[in-house]
Amino acid sequence: MSVPILPIFSLLTSTLFLMAGAGLEGILLPVRGSIEGWSPYEIGLIGTGYAVAFTLGCIFVPPLVRRAGHVRTFTSLAALLAIAVLLHALNVHPIAWIFIRGLSGFALAGCYMIVESWLNERVTNETRGTVFSLYMVVTMVGMMGGQYIMPLSRPELTNPFMICAILFAFAVLPTALSKAPAPKDLTTATMDLPLIYRNSPAAAVGVFLAGINAGAWNSMSPVFGNKLGFSTAEIATLLVATMAGGIVCQFPLGRLSDRFDRRYVMALAGTIGFAVSILTLVSGLNTPLPLFGAAFVLGAVLYPAYSLAVAHANDYAADQDFLKISSGLLILYGFGTMGGPMVAASLMDGYGPSGIFLAVGAGNAAFALYAFYRTFRRSAPPVEEKSDVPVIPVTRPQTPTTLALDPRAEQVAAE
Repeated sequence: MSVPILPIFSLLTSTLFLMAGAGLEGILLPVRGSIEGWSPYEIGLIGTGYAVAFTLGCIFVPPLVRRAGHVRTFTSLAALLAIAVLLHALNVHPIAWIFIRGLSGFALAGCYMIVESWLNERVTNETRGTVFSLYMVVTMVGMMGGQYIMPLSRPELTNPFMICAILFAFAVLPTALSKAPAPKDLTTATMDLPLIYRNSPAAAVGVFLAGINAGAWNSMSPVFGNKLGFSTAEIATLLVATMAGGIVCQFPLGRLSDRFDRRYVMALAGTIGFAVSILTLVSGLNTPLPLFGAAFVLGAVLYPAYSLAVAHANDYAADQDFLKISSGLLILYGFGTMGGPMVAASLMDGYGPSGIFLAVGAGNAAFALYAFYRTFRRSAPPVEEKSDVPVIPVTRPQTPTTLALDPRAEQVAAE
């Protein structure tokens, strides 16, 4: 069935600018911090500040929208994003950057949720999957494009900060000028940890560990590249290679988990992540091309790990608990991303740049071992009772509002 593009064009355009700004900011801050001579631990704290605020944004932005409305809240949050980026350039200090980066995390979470809620209003059951796919493509293109803006500027100057602020400002225009009616209230993330763990211990622990791994790599890999003397273009390519691995392998791993016990596939993914991390450490790779290959393989299992764990939870979730469990897993993933940068930063402080592979390798080993252990504790559901693997944008997990795009959410609402 054809999908009318015009009603969602402005939303996708806002998403493109948001993700381009987020991609540029995500690579710019750790590289600039490394140029300033800050320790990996200090840079890791900046990544943790972002993860904490992003998770809080998923909880506290919906009440703000209910009070001020979608357009006003989105405009205010986008302005806060531009202000935060410029504050980074005005006050180059690690402690200040922790709190300023937190402002960005909170505002980005809110902007994503508002755009996604508008998008949800424009879809039907017949077009849901296609629209979500378009949204993911725009998300990935925007993120990659933003990362490749870095090589065109000099991170030691203020130029890239101004470019990033301009991108966030541009994100306001398509949505603010859209004639589309305001959507329904946003979905607030809820946390019922006992229910989540009872439903699927493998998913609960797996999502948390997946958050640690992704948080460690996303926050500290630019520092790793800078410490090895990579150019800004090579650092951007390192990040894009990891994303490309996740994009290429997410669907094949998902299909494999549909045919076999998902925990075996989770264990396989964790084992591959552990193996590539250890091989990179033992071989002492420090040149761009081999590391790009290692990053691609690592990304092939690093980002799909979240989707596999969520799908395993959905296999056991009762229909009435679907949204509660899914949004709770999102918050649990957020907790993992808070700790990941600090784990990687501590190991990089102690063992040098390669400490990032110690962090990611250990996290993948734990992910694999626990998933395999759970295969002895509970039988897998029949293949015909399995839910589809959710395809999540590799750059970040979904917000609670994105859950409405899942067909199961529509079924629960109807019932």
